[in-house]
Amino acid sequence: MIIAILVAGFKFLVFPINNGAVFSNMVTGKSGDTIKIGTLSASKMTPAGLQLLDSNKVYTAGSDNFVRAGSDQYLQFRLQSADGIIETCKVAVNLSLGLIGIMALFLGFMAIAERAGGVNFLSRIIGPFFSKIFPGIPKGHPAMGHMMMNFSANLLGLDNAATPFGIKAMESLQTLNPHKDRASDAQLMFLCLHASGLTLIPVSIIAIRAAARATNPMDIFIPCMIATFAATMAAMIIVSFKQKIRLFQPVIIIWILSICTIIAALIVYISSLSPVAVQSFSSALSSGIILFIFFAIVLGGLYKKVDIFSSFVDGAKDGFEVAVKIIPYLVGMLVAISLLRTSGSFELVINGLKYLFGATGWDTRFVDGLPTALVKPFSGGAARGMMVSTMQTYGVDSFEGRLSGVLQGSSDTTFYVIAVYFGAVSVKNTRYAVGAMLLADLVGIITAIVLSYFFFG
Repeated sequence: MIIAILVAGFKFLVFPINNGAVFSNMVTGKSGDTIKIGTLSASKMTPAGLQLLDSNKVYTAGSDNFVRAGSDQYLQFRLQSADGIIETCKVAVNLSLGLIGIMALFLGFMAIAERAGGVNFLSRIIGPFFSKIFPGIPKGHPAMGHMMMNFSANLLGLDNAATPFGIKAMESLQTLNPHKDRASDAQLMFLCLHASGLTLIPVSIIAIRAAARATNPMDIFIPCMIATFAATMAAMIIVSFKQKIRLFQPVIIIWILSICTIIAALIVYISSLSPVAVQSFSSALSSGIILFIFFAIVLGGLYKKVDIFSSFVDGAKDGFEVAVKIIPYLVGMLVAISLLRTSGSFELVINGLKYLFGATGWDTRFVDGLPTALVKPFSGGAARGMMVSTMQTYGVDSFEGRLSGVLQGSSDTTFYVIAVYFGAVSVKNTRYAVGAMLLADLVGIITAIVLSYFFFG
């Protein structure tokens, strides 16, 4: 917040003409609002150097837009890229309330699974591996099953399912935490692995590229897969180093090699499919697994003679309580993010990076794809918008357009995850969570850039 306000104050004092409304935009502005900057003489404009946006003769140059306002003038304006803090508070509450239904549904089924013994069964299967990277969790503890459900949903790109499973995992881990307001080692490892965002098939990115008429919407699949896997491995190594966990153990190596084999097999299979077939396969796989989980839970409940509906209702009540509990954490985090975006701090960082790398003689094309990566830790929706904007500006098949797609799929919304998951268990001291997650994100970003140069030139 301090950085954002200082940046806005500097812009207002030094460039008052272009930033006269910066403070009101930060407080009361809304995403998409038109911000009038001024008028320019038509004689100073070169329409040939402007990019036509639509049939209403709206042009763009950089972050500014221009529209003809008479025979000798152009009206210069910008579109606000993010909500101000007032609107952001409403968004935070709406996000929390929007979680109530999905939280109630999945936590209701989770309660049935717990009473039927399904979570303990899953814990025993994954126990040999998790006991090595989560040494503080007792053998067979339900937290292992909850974490496995979260990781599985994350792999399949099922964000709606991953969140309630993840929150349930955090609650289970909190029962083992001796310091309730301070993150435990197990919570830090779990959240860093979750936030690394390992996803098997980036369906939404492929769909957006297909809608934008990319020559081959699938060409970002392999780079995305490798980059997100690198980020996940980096998260595991970073946290293991902090917690003095030995990774060179036979069980850990066997599990990691098995996961690598599965990913490699999936890459080979997916690469042989058309973009339409990929979307159909992914939809059938993810939706089918969710329905199978529901079917197996209810069947297991019947077998164990569990009162299914009462168990569901008891678990669903927790979903409402958790969704309301995270509101203060979301408001605080999203307001800080809003100020950074509306003050122009992100734009300042991007321009600084471009100047820095340009001065050293490096190829600067990758800098134009970086806005997606810089926004992703704060907001998945904003990062998706940045990706689409990059594709529109440079072309969906351009290096910048492809890189933005790879960057979109190589990390998760770090700060949102921290606010929601730690907020759900009222942990205020997150220790080194932010640093470890951002470092893992950085590994994913660097890997994505290197792979994009390798694959796309």
